[in-house]
Amino acid sequence: MFQLAKPLILASNSPRRQLLLQETGFDFEVEVIPTDESFPDNIPTHEVAGYISAQKAEVFRNLHPEKIILTADTVVIIGETILNKPQDITDAVRMLKMLSGKTHEVTTAVSLLADDHVYTISDTALVSFRTLEETEINYYIEEYKPFDKAGAYGVQEWIGMVGINRIEGSFYTIMGLPVHVVYQLLKPFLITQS
Repeated sequence: MFQLAKPLILASNSPRRQLLLQETGFDFEVEVIPTDESFPDNIPTHEVAGYISAQKAEVFRNLHPEKIILTADTVVIIGETILNKPQDITDAVRMLKMLSGKTHEVTTAVSLLADDHVYTISDTALVSFRTLEETEINYYIEEYKPFDKAGAYGVQEWIGMVGINRIEGSFYTIMGLPVHVVYQLLKPFLITQS
């Protein structure tokens, strides 16, 4: 078990992020403050996740100075287009058709607010889908309802298992929490290892 010099708060409702952080061996509590996830139009697509992740951390400034705040944001990028969480079934179908038969990028940024500083690191993975059939897309959306996921899919769910034929980079980055990045950010705050 790893012990941190300060209590850790994960500022995310994502069950996937909570599970991954649990599996790293860190004790933490969950606290979420709704945050505006919009971003300036002129920001490069690869910087969007880092911008939003840092904004999520900033809302905690002055709230828990004695604690470490961990936030994250994931964006799916195809070409120069960012695919956020789908609004409805039609939007989810549109996104999965865009990703079908192509390679896209998934960038997850992690931010740490500690000692009045926000530290942000982004990590990117490449994901390739084989050509998806319309019946597969419809089945996945109906059964898994991926409306809380950027790009309308979860890598660990059915569509990822049967549709993704190549990944370059960290599986956990695609899942929404690059654990290797989280560990590096938290390492300076470790006090004991046993």
